[in-house]
Amino acid sequence: MRSRALILLSVLTLSVVLPGVASSANAVSTDRGAAATRAEDARVLAYWTPQRIANAKVRDYVRTGSGKMVPYAKPGGGGAVTGASWPNGGAIQQRSGRILFSSGGSDWICSGSVVNDASTSNGYSVVLTAGHCVFDGNDGWSYNFLYMPNFDAEPNYDCTARVNGCWRANLLSAHDDFVPEGFGTDATVRVDYAFARVGLRIAGAGTAELDAATGGYGLNTSSVAHNVTKWAFGYPAEGKYKGKDLIYCSGPTIDDPYGSPTWGVACNMNGGSSGGPWIYGTTDPAVYTSGTLLTSVNSYGYSGLTYMFGPKFNTQTQTVYTSAVSGSASSGVSVVCAVGTSAPNC
Repeated sequence: MRSRALILLSVLTLSVVLPGVASSANAVSTDRGAAATRAEDARVLAYWTPQRIANAKVRDYVRTGSGKMVPYAKPGGGGAVTGASWPNGGAIQQRSGRILFSSGGSDWICSGSVVNDASTSNGYSVVLTAGHCVFDGNDGWSYNFLYMPNFDAEPNYDCTARVNGCWRANLLSAHDDFVPEGFGTDATVRVDYAFARVGLRIAGAGTAELDAATGGYGLNTSSVAHNVTKWAFGYPAEGKYKGKDLIYCSGPTIDDPYGSPTWGVACNMNGGSSGGPWIYGTTDPAVYTSGTLLTSVNSYGYSGLTYMFGPKFNTQTQTVYTSAVSGSASSGVSVVCAVGTSAPNC
């Protein structure tokens, strides 16, 4: 079933304002916008009850050699075991986190990370995740999207108590090749990345803007050689993994053995790790440097092959990111969905 991509429409209203009334009219308009945002924050906060969180499923896939995607299965098995608990905290733990979202009437979990947006006082921040965590070809766009940074340090879902806070997405951006087809073909696994624009912290005290609270990474949009070490991170939640521990893998990349235009790193992370960041340009992910960049996300694995595969970022990745910041689609490259209802029809 093909889902509808969003076309953002701006409605211009022409009105006549009597002298001396303009300032009060603007104040009312601003207040109404703020009130609507607060109401949506409260709705999403109330939606994520302990029962819904406990029943949320992992949004992960295993790919067969013929290219078929098998949902909810467990990648890995055999070979050298990789995927260890990240012991050093620091920058990567602060900049990565757990995602909760709804899609198709069900609740799901994924992983994500914070992207630099050049400002920590503009009222929004950007989270990177997998394309299949924001859009599904059958279920459409995700909603009730909630991001919790530094989940390893504070593995609970009580946004009112979390020192590291919770942030709600108000806009999602994905590649035009991913929407409306969804995950499954070589064309879509190639671009299985997406960005969520989040507003201010929705509950609790502390820093209101996400990237001001955690910091973020820049995007790598040029080719990187296979012999350069990549670090993959995420919150897997199946088998021996319980979803509360930041897990990492590291090593040189390989090409997809079945010819897909993606790359892989030795890793046995499984369900729940989708969308977790791949970084490179560092020998110590606990320490942030401007040369540490996001270069892919956890996307899929193959049963029996202990590798995690992900898309190769390029200039189109930057365009999809820019669309998340601006809220405007780019013809032939990106589509966006404004998330403001419990089930957006984008």
